Amino acid sequence: MPLFNRKTVQKIKDDPAAVQHKHNEHDDQVKQNLVFHCQQAQGSPTGLVSNFSNVRELYQRVADCYDFSSDEILFCTLNTHKMDMTKLLGSQIGLDDFIFVHRKGRPKEIEIAKTNEALGLTITDNGSGYCFIKRIKENSIIDNIAYISVGDHIEKIDNETMVGRRHYEVAKMLKDIPKGSVFTLRLIEPIKAGFSNIEPRGSKRGKNASYGNGKETLRFKANGAAEIQKETDESQKGIDKINQLLENLLGISDFELATQIWEKGEDKLNSMDFAEAVDNSDLDELGFTDDFIIELWGVITDARAGRLKN
Repeated sequence: MPLFNRKTVQKIKDDPAAVQHKHNEHDDQVKQNLVFHCQQAQGSPTGLVSNFSNVRELYQRVADCYDFSSDEILFCTLNTHKMDMTKLLGSQIGLDDFIFVHRKGRPKEIEIAKTNEALGLTITDNGSGYCFIKRIKENSIIDNIAYISVGDHIEKIDNETMVGRRHYEVAKMLKDIPKGSVFTLRLIEPIKAGFSNIEPRGSKRGKNASYGNGKETLRFKANGAAEIQKETDESQKGIDKINQLLENLLGISDFELATQIWEKGEDKLNSMDFAEAVDNSDLDELGFTDDFIIELWGVITDARAGRLKN
């Protein structure tokens, strides 16, 4: 017998006009007042970017700064020029973070024999339609292919484009390829600037101490609004742990998704209310099981009580 029964409820959608009206004034103020420093990862003068409230707008401001097309940008990292996907700019940016821009390099196609159920990949995305290899498991199928690297953009699986898909969709497609099959990955690697720009495949290194502290952040929200938030230790630990659970379950890494899950449980008193909040949101598309919901709720309550360690 399940520990609780998850209710099926109709999604409540905000009125787009009302949401837009509510956030416009605050959005404009946030965008106009904040200025961030940026550089191209392979080397460039330092630029200044401002007036953006989502990743796509940020890319356009950077492209305008350096006079190239925003389509040339693969992703941005925070506080390191290296291809360290743990520092990928996604749904938020610290107010004193330094932005490093990684542009498209050479494409490559690799034929892969799926000799094991698991390929050994953790996948993340940039919130702007591109998915990337975040981590490669040691001694896995992918680890034995020297041409595949952390930071590579997964452009196609066989002849099917992955551009515009979320990372969990790409992860599921790779997982669903039958064992024993042969398939082709088309990847695009970022421009590299010698060995100094290469991050170890499974690196979990911390933030460069010479840059931002990340305590106060500009958060890009799904409804198009941007707001400044202060991160607490308990929320940061909880979100990090939820992201770790997502990686273990789905083979994806997504700070934005983990933050969304945390916020659904932030003010809930029990697991039933939390489950209902998840089912009444876009998160229900991921099909979380009751057991996983209980596990997520355990992380939230442990974080609140200060029982989670770094």
